[in-house]
Amino acid sequence: MFSLNRLNFLLLLVLCVISVMTGVADFNWSQLFSDPTQMQLLLISRLPRTLAVLLVGATLGIAGMVLQIVLKNRFLEPSMIGATQSAAVGILIVSLLFPATSLMVKMSVATLTALIGMAIFTGLLRSLPPHQQLMIPLVGIVFGNVIEAGTTFVAYQTESLQLISVWFTGDFSGILSGRYELLWLTAILAIVIYIMADQLSIAGLGQHISTSLGVNYRQMTWLALVVVAMITAVVVVTVGQIPFIGLVVPNIVSRLAGDRLRHNLPSVALMGANLVLICDIIGRTINAPYEVPVSTIFGIIGAVLFLYLLFKGKRSAG
Repeated sequence: MFSLNRLNFLLLLVLCVISVMTGVADFNWSQLFSDPTQMQLLLISRLPRTLAVLLVGATLGIAGMVLQIVLKNRFLEPSMIGATQSAAVGILIVSLLFPATSLMVKMSVATLTALIGMAIFTGLLRSLPPHQQLMIPLVGIVFGNVIEAGTTFVAYQTESLQLISVWFTGDFSGILSGRYELLWLTAILAIVIYIMADQLSIAGLGQHISTSLGVNYRQMTWLALVVVAMITAVVVVTVGQIPFIGLVVPNIVSRLAGDRLRHNLPSVALMGANLVLICDIIGRTINAPYEVPVSTIFGIIGAVLFLYLLFKGKRSAG
């Protein structure tokens, strides 16, 4: 585990340097203190964007791991249980009814609607046979697409299609100093998850075992869902939807290091940050000077990995 974390950390340092140097405007480390424009470019654009990518990748990976433990299914993440799509519904409602509201209000409403979406999804899970675990992510994908289709229809009727495209497409091109600071809230939420990691691990064993070990199963489950909803809402409000991070990263780490939540959280955070940062760098260079959204690149990679994990899990179950 230590070697995995060390490797991820070293890779993270290298990627951060590359990320700061990548972009349309030329950046030169040697002129950082002699040329004021270079310092402005670093502080206003490159550094905030790099930090935003790191926070999004790390916290979405952690959110996916929490969901997989609480709901006891390896093939779940926020965009597969309607959380991301429901958060976008909340933002659309606020934007249409109260367009002048602050980001904090939008985040609060998005958190509430994300919780409602997850509550509906958990209700749907009760109607599925317990042994049909592979059906859960498929139902989640259908559920999320239904919500997204309804949101798109409302946006079409209200001439807001261009507005919702920002939330359904994860993109860091608009990140500047003053437009990403809300993401630091996700870092605080990740620390909260780390603090209650042991209780979450016990809750993942089921209600009867949790109760016998002195853990309030229902309370821990709802607390975990609230934290996941808040992380999802902040990310959607700030950069939009980026699928598959919470699915791919925890599964890779679990296969390499086992299923210990507290020990795996740093590895999940580092690997999630690295993967999203790699996709962001690719998106900035593959069609320069134009950018390909991170959600597009990670969506392709994540879909392939998801199918691999899904069919491998199906063969193992058989």
